[in-house]
Amino acid sequence: MSESRGNTFPKLHNAMWPGLVGKGSPGGEPAIDLDTMLDLTVGASVGGVKFDGVDLFLYDPHVSIDSTPDDLKRLAAKIAGKGFVVGSVVAPVWFDGSAMGDATKRANYLTAVKKACGIGKTLRELGVRPYGVVRIDSACSPADWAEDPASNQKTIAATFKDAAKIARDHGEKLAAEGEICWGGMHSWRVMVDLLERVGEPETVGFQADMAHTLLYTLGENAPDDRILPPNFDWSDKATLDAALRTLTRALRPWTLDFHVAQNDATVFGSGDHDHTGRHCLANDPNGKLDIPHHAGFWLRDESGALTKAVNHICWDGCMFPNEVMMKQQTWTDVLASMIKVRDAHGWIA
Repeated sequence: MSESRGNTFPKLHNAMWPGLVGKGSPGGEPAIDLDTMLDLTVGASVGGVKFDGVDLFLYDPHVSIDSTPDDLKRLAAKIAGKGFVVGSVVAPVWFDGSAMGDATKRANYLTAVKKACGIGKTLRELGVRPYGVVRIDSACSPADWAEDPASNQKTIAATFKDAAKIARDHGEKLAAEGEICWGGMHSWRVMVDLLERVGEPETVGFQADMAHTLLYTLGENAPDDRILPPNFDWSDKATLDAALRTLTRALRPWTLDFHVAQNDATVFGSGDHDHTGRHCLANDPNGKLDIPHHAGFWLRDESGALTKAVNHICWDGCMFPNEVMMKQQTWTDVLASMIKVRDAHGWIA
């Protein structure tokens, strides 16, 4: 399945939000500032290959969702000065809003989407964002969703449709993060159902993260949707591949954004972040994924042809300990893994 080496697409990005997610709240470690995250990304190099860009979380203290035009000009200059572009941006929809909430919560949710789309558009106009989406989620828990699944799924879908109109007005696309901690998105079948209810695949799609989607196969928070058998033997590579083919067959057609990651098949939370799929180091000996091999399940179609559905791929290292994140070798190892994915599933353009 490998293409010739020297591929130039998809571009290789590092996520900046691991410096914030699960940090700075009770029980969590201190946040890591944006400048430090950028510098660690700049410092990674493998055989002369470096990261091409970064994905951003639109939340203080990294990037305020209420950034002014001058703030964004300074941000664009800073990122371009590091030799990077911006790809996808994360809308902070869950702090004052919910796609499943009352009228006020839903209005707050849509306000966050509108502000995020505005920032994304401005960064495009400033010449530092050639591709990427706005990432969203439902901003509600599976437990709350389960109190009335039919009604709540209908409400989330209606909110996403309203968000889609906002995105189109800004020339943006939205990608719903597939993660077991978000109600209405906490299983692969429920996620497909939600996207079909929204029914706008050109505007609202799926963000696949290899660490989170592995938990879909285990039925975490949705036992009836488990794909792998109970007490699965992780040495059974053929059964794992079959499960991931079932998963990706359902969700790949909706995928607009892709995160390369590793997972050890456990859940983890930090600070005030709910438990979800654990992000492991790229070379973690307990990792259950063959990263370049399994990335191809998302980046190639059923016939093995490249989908070319994403112009960049991003590494998400959420909730790594700060000690690990501050080591330059961590990001060099991450970059090496990303290069293997592009070597195997990239293209020249």
